[in-house]
Amino acid sequence: MIHPTAIISSSAKIGQNVHIGPYSIIGDNVELGDNVKIMPHVCVDGNTVVGEETRIFPFASIGYMPQDLKYKGEKSSLVIGKRNTIREYVTIHPGTAGDAMQTVIGDDNLFMISVHIAHDCVIGDNVVMGNNATLGGHVKIGDEAIVGGLVAVHQWVRIGRHAIIGGMSGVERDIIPYGAVKGERAYLYDINIIGLRRSNVDRREILALKKAYEMIFFGEHTLSENVAKVENSIRGVSCVDHLVDFMKKSTDRSFCLPKESQ
Repeated sequence: MIHPTAIISSSAKIGQNVHIGPYSIIGDNVELGDNVKIMPHVCVDGNTVVGEETRIFPFASIGYMPQDLKYKGEKSSLVIGKRNTIREYVTIHPGTAGDAMQTVIGDDNLFMISVHIAHDCVIGDNVVMGNNATLGGHVKIGDEAIVGGLVAVHQWVRIGRHAIIGGMSGVERDIIPYGAVKGERAYLYDINIIGLRRSNVDRREILALKKAYEMIFFGEHTLSENVAKVENSIRGVSCVDHLVDFMKKSTDRSFCLPKESQ
């Protein structure tokens, strides 16, 4: 299962039934889980763990030093979960001392051609990133979010779970869970109702979330006051509770807003 032209460090940890294709390079501190499939011409280096059944396609560069001028060679790491699909030319970098020293990728994600995931990013499960989508450092993405092709996300931005970002958007501000955004400078235009339906979220919960969205972004008071009003009036609905918790957390970024409320 390992091609004779592959270069694999003697100190790398290789699981069972791992496939490594021609001319791929696996560095000293790399750990590949069981049933990982490395295609031809893949480079994996650094303190990198690749979870079982993950597939990495040709010309991907995984675990090499981050593109951060503050990086001084600290022994940070990259942890990639199970069953991820990492397509051609994807680049994923480890963490830095400016954050948690670790970039973390969850399970069952799809990163299409030429996706870039910078240092210290944290990505959940079942996330899809389209071709050429780019994350600056320290970005956090929740479960089941969709990032369209050619999207660029600024450093330190949070993207909530089940959010969807239209292609070619520039994202400078936090995106609420279940939010749908688009635009050259991304703005919030709705709740991701289609995504919620596809995930079999109960209709009553979707209606409660839609009501919360209207109250928060089109209410009579400030954003924080509107969030507090939702917290007091719509209780016990998991999607709404998660939305409120997300918006109450401290962040250096403001929120993507609807055009009408900017």
